[in-house]
Amino acid sequence: MKRLIISLKIFLFFTILTGIIYPLFVTGIAEIIFPGKINGSIIYKNNIPVGSSLIGQKFDTAIYFSSRPSATDYNALPSGGSNLGPASSKLKEEVRNRANHFLQSNHLPDSTIIPDEMLFASASGLDPHISIQSALLQLNRVAASRNYNERQKKELLNLIYKHLEPPLFNVLGEPVINVLLLNLDVDTIK
Repeated sequence: MKRLIISLKIFLFFTILTGIIYPLFVTGIAEIIFPGKINGSIIYKNNIPVGSSLIGQKFDTAIYFSSRPSATDYNALPSGGSNLGPASSKLKEEVRNRANHFLQSNHLPDSTIIPDEMLFASASGLDPHISIQSALLQLNRVAASRNYNERQKKELLNLIYKHLEPPLFNVLGEPVINVLLLNLDVDTIK
């Protein structure tokens, strides 16, 4: 009986230590060091949350830049890829449909090389970034749908370059653009 009581005391001690004290300590440190990130990197417009800079969103109107496709239709709860392999006829059909849609909606010739991220969903299905090539291919569509003049179109081009984020540690990956942040700034062009 004595060993059972000692075991329960040890169990209770470590439960409180690792289940309550340690998580609160780590969360407190993170709140101090990374206050925006620990709270979801929420972006506000007029004090109203419009999204997170970490999670991709669906922009299916011509006046905004499009995000990369999502296997979960941008739903964060069941996030994940489609798990379709390279030999999958369903994946090939989806890619063909995405390519046709991208070319038609952006009024591009069939010979245009479409960046892979506009054809394939990311592993999470929620990647908020596109390449600069993807943004530049959408530039004319966004400018035309907003009836921009040449000055506004040049300002739109400058916004694309303004939102270009360097690779991780300036080494890993390619420069990318956060679509939500870019689209929020597009609304500021007058």
